[in-house]
Amino acid sequence: MAGVHEDGAGRGGGGVMVGLVLVSHSAGLAREVVALVRGIAGPEVPVAAAGGTEDGGLGTSLDLIEAAVRGVEQGDGVLIVPDLGSSVLTARLLAEPGRIVLADVPFVEGAVAAAVAADAGLPLPDVLAAAEEARTFRKL
Repeated sequence: MAGVHEDGAGRGGGGVMVGLVLVSHSAGLAREVVALVRGIAGPEVPVAAAGGTEDGGLGTSLDLIEAAVRGVEQGDGVLIVPDLGSSVLTARLLAEPGRIVLADVPFVEGAVAAAVAADAGLPLPDVLAAAEEARTFRKL
């Protein structure tokens, strides 16, 4: 079946999927976008929030991002969706071509598009492409 791994990945397939990490300066924002993503793409998508600092302040934390990456990694790679500025710079420290990639996309729209693609069992390059396509989505 097109878009689904031979191992049965995708909705209800029980296989591995691309993991998603949403990196925001705000822990609350990251958690809420994760909730939105799960509500739209389904609870099967491995997605984690890495927002704020360890002490609950605004900012970004390499340790929180690393922990989130470890938490969603299933073997198909991880897509990191940062919000802006230092979250991009911090997340770049973890980039590994073909395994952990960053998406230069709108935070909410890119996260949702990536999650839907991941849920369909698509490989990392296609999940990234779906997230990037979100940049062209028009609202009106």
